[in-house]
Amino acid sequence: MAIIPDDKNWTWVIDRVCDECGYDSAAVDVLHMPALLRTHAALWPDALQRDGAASRPDDHTWSALEYGCHVRDVFALYDVRLGLMMEHDGPQYPNWDQDAAAITNDYGAQNPAVVAVQLVAAAEQLAARYDSVTANDMSRTGFRSDGAAFTIETFSKYLLHDPVHHLVDVANGYHQLAN
Repeated sequence: MAIIPDDKNWTWVIDRVCDECGYDSAAVDVLHMPALLRTHAALWPDALQRDGAASRPDDHTWSALEYGCHVRDVFALYDVRLGLMMEHDGPQYPNWDQDAAAITNDYGAQNPAVVAVQLVAAAEQLAARYDSVTANDMSRTGFRSDGAAFTIETFSKYLLHDPVHHLVDVANGYHQLAN
């Protein structure tokens, strides 16, 4: 069954705590992004190895596998976007439709063990790119195709919310499946 596309503008998580997952961007030291990405990515393989990882908890919620595929692809996408911000002044990122990606790449049919390895590898590649980001780079800008403006600092805080939030989604879905 198709998931209703998420059309929320989540950029507000840069400025306030996410009531759904508790993520607080004000508490994030962006200079620690490499370690934060590696730490959060390391939590995903356990979620993807659970029984039922490929099962949706209900008709409107992705499975742990689908969320894992999404987070893997977000890490890869943000690696490209961070590269653009580091190499160019004020680049505009190409549009990415996360819902179309889920359908085109058939997230629900992928192998959870393979996705776990790919997710950690994508996070590592992004973390390695962040290893070269300095405090002087934090004000570099980039623009999403909808016009949303980011600095590397706000971009990073926005990015980190994704794996944190979706791990909470997975934990909640797993709890529903286990009951």
